[in-house]
Amino acid sequence: SSCEKCDFETDLCKALNELNLQPGWIRRNGRSNMGPPYSDHHGNESACFLSLSSEMQFSSATLRTNVFLPTDEEHICQITFHYWISPMGGTLMVGLQKRSEDTITTIWQVSGDLKNQWKSNTITINSTEKYEV
Repeated sequence: SSCEKCDFETDLCKALNELNLQPGWIRRNGRSNMGPPYSDHHGNESACFLSLSSEMQFSSATLRTNVFLPTDEEHICQITFHYWISPMGGTLMVGLQKRSEDTITTIWQVSGDLKNQWKSNTITINSTEKYEV
């Protein structure tokens, strides 16, 4: 019913369930001596963001939101996020899983061609049933 903003400063945000933070994901900032990025998308070195740990460079890790309610003409879902792809490359995917289905449908993805810079993307989601992203 209203927009919620998430910056990872105090927690994993209401949309991300802490139980859904799979191994490999860590909440950190640019000062954590883990390599780039050295700041968030605003250039703030002390601001927090989620990152894959270096041990995960040849693996995959998933973040799952809590369950969202169905959308309609009056209630749409838009998710805007900022992302960084390291020089080691990789692919970032956003998927949609309806509660009635076992499969995850990829609704957006980017591969490692935009390296060492923050990018932003907004996804609009329409679903007639409950779903997770």
